[in-house]
Amino acid sequence: MAQIFPTLIRHYDTTFAARPLLTMMVTNTFLCAIADTTAQTITSTIATTTTSSTTIHTLDKAIPGKKKPPTPQSAQLPLPPPPFDWSRLIRFMSWGCIVAPFQFKWFQFLSRRYPISGQGGAMGALVKRVGLDQVVFAPVGLAGFFGWMTVSEGGGWGDVKRKFGEVYFGALRSNYILWPAVQMVNFRLVPLRFQLPFASSWGILWGTYLSLTNSAAEV
Repeated sequence: MAQIFPTLIRHYDTTFAARPLLTMMVTNTFLCAIADTTAQTITSTIATTTTSSTTIHTLDKAIPGKKKPPTPQSAQLPLPPPPFDWSRLIRFMSWGCIVAPFQFKWFQFLSRRYPISGQGGAMGALVKRVGLDQVVFAPVGLAGFFGWMTVSEGGGWGDVKRKFGEVYFGALRSNYILWPAVQMVNFRLVPLRFQLPFASSWGILWGTYLSLTNSAAEV
């Protein structure tokens, strides 16, 4: 078991050296799959719990004028969860695959433009990287996500505008709570070849949030 992680790292390094963009696309697609699966699991659990509680509460009120004892815990049987949405999973994975080359090239650009060394200018370069990433890539990438998801759901331009009005700016504010701190660590400590996987690993949490946010405003 102790040898599994080093073996995976060596395999990743070899694959990255041979096909960097393909490696980024496969990695990001896989992590997006985890994010949406997590989001759907959370949604299913919440829906099942809420529906079960509502059903029990309604049955308790079915006989007017009769005071019923509390429903035994054993009687509160959970209802079947909603089916897993495979088309939603595929849409989310496709976005991870599409955005990966652009994000990786963006990280390469930031690395070249603002090199971080152990000298006094390292903090200034780091702040510039994170600042530019959050001012430029974050809003554009988020717009691309909601636009792609809406169109792939079968929506038109009107649906895109509606979704932007409902969820885009709230999601962007949430982005600024999480990602500046994550990217400070990412750009300062993580080698370039691992920066996108590192961001995408945190992106499981972020992707779960985006998946829940997007599904709440689906066309």
